Amino acid sequence: MESSKEYAKSPPPLRPTRDPNPPKQQPHVKEAMEPKSTPPPSMKISRSNRSSRCESGGAEEKEGDREEEEPVSPAGLMFRQEHTNCYIIAILGVGKPLDVATIKAGLEATLVRHPRFSSVQVSAGEREGTTLRWKPTKVDVDDHVVVPDLHPESSSSDTASPDQLVEDYVASLTTAPMNSSRPLWELHLLNIPTSEATAVAVFRIHHSLGDGASLISLLLACTRRTADPASLPTLPESRPPPPPLPPPTSASPLALLLYVWAVLFVAWNTLVDLVVLVATSIWLKDTPTALKGGEGVEFRSKRFVHRTVSLDDVKDIKNSMHCTVNDVLVGVTAAGISRYLHRRHGENNDGKKQQQLLKASTRLRSAMIMNMRPKLEIPDLAEMMAGKNCGVKWGNLISYIILPFPIAMYQDPLDYVRKGKAIVDRKKSSLHAVLAYRCATFLIKKFGVKGGAAMTYGLVSNTTFSYSNIVGPVDAISFYGHPILYLAPSVYGHPHALTLHYQSYMNAMKIVVAVDESTIPNPHQLLDDLAESLKVIKEAIPTKS
Repeated sequence: MESSKEYAKSPPPLRPTRDPNPPKQQPHVKEAMEPKSTPPPSMKISRSNRSSRCESGGAEEKEGDREEEEPVSPAGLMFRQEHTNCYIIAILGVGKPLDVATIKAGLEATLVRHPRFSSVQVSAGEREGTTLRWKPTKVDVDDHVVVPDLHPESSSSDTASPDQLVEDYVASLTTAPMNSSRPLWELHLLNIPTSEATAVAVFRIHHSLGDGASLISLLLACTRRTADPASLPTLPESRPPPPPLPPPTSASPLALLLYVWAVLFVAWNTLVDLVVLVATSIWLKDTPTALKGGEGVEFRSKRFVHRTVSLDDVKDIKNSMHCTVNDVLVGVTAAGISRYLHRRHGENNDGKKQQQLLKASTRLRSAMIMNMRPKLEIPDLAEMMAGKNCGVKWGNLISYIILPFPIAMYQDPLDYVRKGKAIVDRKKSSLHAVLAYRCATFLIKKFGVKGGAAMTYGLVSNTTFSYSNIVGPVDAISFYGHPILYLAPSVYGHPHALTLHYQSYMNAMKIVVAVDESTIPNPHQLLDDLAESLKVIKEAIPTKS
């Protein structure tokens, strides 16, 4: 989206036309420089109890590396295709007014130094868009930082609340093209108090720059702990998932027999998932419901709404049910969607009959986003932006798992968590994610980027919604001296009318919903159903005597 002087006067139109395959834009008119303010906080990195794997390079070496033009990865090219032209949105609520000069100086010291955030995509083939390369360029931060005037008194609507103004503004970004003649990222600074924050910052980043997990980790590397401004954020310790085929524990006949059985079990599950993957990519569609988007949904505007719930409630359910946080969230999602759909499908006069039909015949699945890369360390990303070589592999390394969700009104609310755990455990006993990633890679190599994009489009458009959850910092963090109160990431540009993200931060869990309003006109009701489902499941936990 182009930044211009008009943004300082009024917010952009709420429904601008979005080109699905944006061409290069007209030359940009820079907005006026903000007056200088307090200097940015020190970006010194503290790496206590952790040995550095990064090598410091000289200025000449760094500049020399930047002159090399790397090819855009096949996954990055796929995200530039017409039906999969995706952008990542990250909404940050902060606890004090945004100091524009401080934030610009902070960006120049960190994010702008990342190779992807300081490069443009240029055509390197005969057909434009089929082969692109990253070309380093000089970044003018003023081109990427937008400061609109969203105060209620300047709005044409006398009844618009600050929350609604911010919501409308972020929704308007989803139909505005981004200027491809400069690095594909923007930061919008909204100095307007809402019900949850003093001000709001909104990142918009093209998905070709990296996968969601990498980009969120990179943004966290631009923050510091509020209690210790020299320290990077701390993420909770996580155990790596067990392999689908653990080696036999001994050479005894029983252990070998169990190992052979495990191999056959995983092989069978993988074969079934392969058949479902191929069928879904070609013809196997979900049941039409009030959540299923129609043709062309990827081109329509999306609205982002979010709700904060207690992470402690999620953990209490996890501990009581002896499962994982993800199992609980899958169960809560199934419960919330079931409540929402039974209400929507029961709005007609013959509501009871429709509800029974919905329970008996609904096929509702999500394309669950899976990160295929090793865990990215925030200190490594911070030192990467400082010009040091940490051996960090960047790019889009994601896959999808087709995750079915039961749509039913169970008498026992804990049955949603039990069903969710069974579904997730079944997917863990399969090489589904690896298989989907390899299939897309094969199609790209065999038929080009459009082959991989066709598979992804079929897989996504024939399911109902996108789903993921992201682990956030355990301590309070600040964004260039601005204390962050909440994080709300999401994505748009893919053929789903509903995208659901869970983002943890300190002791809170943020539920983030992105919807196509022509399909889901009441997204706040969906949030209510998800939050109420968590409450009902929490209350159903047996109390300890």
